[in-house]
Amino acid sequence: MTSLQPNPLVVSLVQVATLLPLFLFALPGGVLADIVDRRKLLLALQTAVAVIVAAFGVMVLADKVTPVILLIVTFLIGTGSALIAPAWQSIVPQLVPKGALQSAVAINSVGVNISRAIGPALAGIIITTVGIAAPFFVDAVALLGVVAALLLWKTPKQHTSRLPTERFWGAARNAFRHIGYNLHLRATLMRAIGFFVFASAYWALLPLVVREQIGGGANLYGLLLGAIGVGAVVGAFALPWMKQKLGPDRLVAIGTVGTCAATVLFGMARQPSIALSASFLAGLAWISVLSTMNVSAQVALPDWVRARGLAIFVMVFNGAMTVGSVIWGQLAATAGLPVAHFAAATGLILAVPLTWRWKLQTGVGVNMAPSMHWPEPIVSHDIPFDRGPVMVMIEYRVDPRERDNFLTAIGELEYERRRDGGYDWHIFEDAADDGRFVETFLIHSWEEHLRQHERVTGADRIVQECVQRFHIVGKPPVTHLIAADTARIRE
Repeated sequence: MTSLQPNPLVVSLVQVATLLPLFLFALPGGVLADIVDRRKLLLALQTAVAVIVAAFGVMVLADKVTPVILLIVTFLIGTGSALIAPAWQSIVPQLVPKGALQSAVAINSVGVNISRAIGPALAGIIITTVGIAAPFFVDAVALLGVVAALLLWKTPKQHTSRLPTERFWGAARNAFRHIGYNLHLRATLMRAIGFFVFASAYWALLPLVVREQIGGGANLYGLLLGAIGVGAVVGAFALPWMKQKLGPDRLVAIGTVGTCAATVLFGMARQPSIALSASFLAGLAWISVLSTMNVSAQVALPDWVRARGLAIFVMVFNGAMTVGSVIWGQLAATAGLPVAHFAAATGLILAVPLTWRWKLQTGVGVNMAPSMHWPEPIVSHDIPFDRGPVMVMIEYRVDPRERDNFLTAIGELEYERRRDGGYDWHIFEDAADDGRFVETFLIHSWEEHLRQHERVTGADRIVQECVQRFHIVGKPPVTHLIAADTARIRE
């Protein structure tokens, strides 16, 4: 793009075209990954991206590429990445034992980000030695290698639900509801927004730093991205030690400060040596922050919503990067590259204290495995899956002296009910009978309520047992009420 149209805003739109699809289509990708066979989904999408990349290589070879075509193809490839990313991330728990999950997530994140850095570096070498079309053909062949690996991979047997596959829109709605009441993931998302809006600056403006501030070309651009990759490799080896010494929150804070320093150096760079130093520091800081946040998102999610939850993390991450790229591109176009870099660096420093209240990796050690302790609902006849809405009522008998403690405990239970598909949750107390409380919540359908039985985790069970300790007579009775179809009776 710097050759076709070197305007800073237009160049930054390449980053936008890469990241905007990840904001728009990551959730659909996550929904698909949770409701269809992930291996087949990945096979189809990787093949499609390989075809698009190869076709673009042909267009480059024929000298038919314009700025608009470049942005469209970049957007299409970004769309493929958006649909692929949640499935890739969510299969990690299928590949390793549970105890190795955090290490596996970190290694996966390291691999993705090293590839992101080293790939363009290799492309710079190929461009200068073979030609600008060659990297696209190399990329297409490499993608076919990924397809071959997927064909050889035998997916492990998973627990299969006796319920029908979730419908697309219902699955998307459940994802947003779950994230809204998953405090572990919400904290991670807030920290991600505070970092990536500002960290996007050097990614979006690096081509212009190379061309306009330093006067270099594809070789130097590839070299700088390679230096980011080297920094990421060094950071990957140091991550376990740094996390043990610092913990996730301080590690991200230090990574944010490092990114700030790298951004300032990019704004000052007039010689390749300064830009190389900035790139190495940027890679070291980037992998420290992104890997820590990725692990934080993984450990916050139960299996049933893992791909959708990670998709929302990808949406937030890339949405923040997209917004930031537009902001810094526009600021660079009006005020200059140094001003844009220094403004982004200031934002990074301010983000550390402003987002400190949201802690990372609080889901570590939380039992997210299904507990399967809810008994089957007692029914007098078969109920169609689509009947609803369903109201669940649980009656508690509580010592009136324990009223406040009980209400505090059951307030925690609201989050579990809503995370797993419930809505309109309430706790009522009997005006004529002290100590009698009735908990109610609604679910969209009988099928969704049966899914709740499969979604309750070991951690949820602990919360429920804490609430039930206040019940002084046996077990709390549970009643299921289904909306009657009065319209059909009137007809």
